[in-house]
Amino acid sequence: MIPFDPTAVRVFDLERPRTATDPIAPGHQPPGYSYLLHRRHEGTGTRRTSAAGVVVTSEHAGTHIDAFCHQAEDLRCHGAREAADIQTAFGFRELGVESIPPLVARGVLIDLVRHRGSVVEPNRWIRLGEIQEAASAQGIEPRAGDVVLVRTGNGQLWSDPVNYLKGSGVEGRVSAWLAEVGVTAVGADNVAWDLPDEIDPDLGENLPGHILLLVRSGIYILENLNLEDLGEAGVTEFGFVCLPLKLVGATGSPVRPVALVSST
Repeated sequence: MIPFDPTAVRVFDLERPRTATDPIAPGHQPPGYSYLLHRRHEGTGTRRTSAAGVVVTSEHAGTHIDAFCHQAEDLRCHGAREAADIQTAFGFRELGVESIPPLVARGVLIDLVRHRGSVVEPNRWIRLGEIQEAASAQGIEPRAGDVVLVRTGNGQLWSDPVNYLKGSGVEGRVSAWLAEVGVTAVGADNVAWDLPDEIDPDLGENLPGHILLLVRSGIYILENLNLEDLGEAGVTEFGFVCLPLKLVGATGSPVRPVALVSST
């Protein structure tokens, strides 16, 4: 067995720090995100003291992954499961986020910022041709089992929630292409992968990727990724690791994905 050498790997943290002022899609407010310090360090007559808090959050706040139960088409979730048969007041009997295995895969970054020399304009669809052109120019060919990440540059606006939520999103044809390839998951530096509230012309629905990927194809979606450092380092291929929390019956989970790049 070859010993693991942590000095030979550069780790890129793809999670955003979590605060109460972060951008979050209107559909997931309340509760948004908050942290309450309910137990504080105070004098008790002993040298040791304790502090502890409570996290109140939407599953879809900050950097997170969508479970298959998150979306339905004609009231059927992935695998044609009737939503009414698997959902309860306390979550889902099937397809909850606890069913997502640890994601360990080849990751590829399609960096539109690097390809264009500028961030993608806000509030518009990113077309399949744009994605494929950038991928080809950067020597990227998505393969079955990959995790495919798209950098639009919208992550630069994370501290400006109003404008961050106006970021661009990929059209349905991009999701259909990646579904045909057979990728494991996709993700981007925007709030929804798709362009929220806009109707995809081919599918005739909004959030086309959520239907094509989660419902029809069983492919996970990661949102609100921090791709700035990864992109600025010129990385195109990397080891991807993401460990969703086992929140039984939940429709999503906060995650801290990382990209592992050989430094040798």
